[in-house]
Amino acid sequence: MEYSELIRRRYSCRAYLPKPIEDEKLIKVLEAARLAPTASNRQPFQLIVIHTQGRQAELAKIYHREWFVQAPLLICAVGMPAEGWVRSDDHRRYLDVDVAIVMDHLILEATNQGLGTCWVAAFNAKAARQLLGLPDDVEPLIFTPLGYPADQPGPKERKPLTALVRYEHW
Repeated sequence: MEYSELIRRRYSCRAYLPKPIEDEKLIKVLEAARLAPTASNRQPFQLIVIHTQGRQAELAKIYHREWFVQAPLLICAVGMPAEGWVRSDDHRRYLDVDVAIVMDHLILEATNQGLGTCWVAAFNAKAARQLLGLPDDVEPLIFTPLGYPADQPGPKERKPLTALVRYEHW
């Protein structure tokens, strides 16, 4: 699919069909995430692929919305702070930026494969940590369901470029 069309077609899907995802599509989605750029190419992340079937009640503790566990898969992007790049002059950590880029690549490839996703950051981190068995030095940062959409995208409301872009200075 042409890139401009792809970014227009991506939306936050909140209803999923119970149809399983083909292995080859899942691999393409995960490979897109692997190829994402990260600061100093550190790749300070892991992706946890979670099958939802039979685990809906347990997984709903992470994010209590019916559609969150409706898709056949959930993907959690976790960060490893000790492995992330830190800018030397002000000690700014880039872990969150790296994981956001990774998840964006994953979500765009999912759209390209005809799959739906929804960026979920407002989840219960303590429940996620417990259910996924995360060590103390690993941070759950982003979830997305992954499945075939059972809804249609609504209109996208975005600010105009003039409200978002400045040239040369503030």
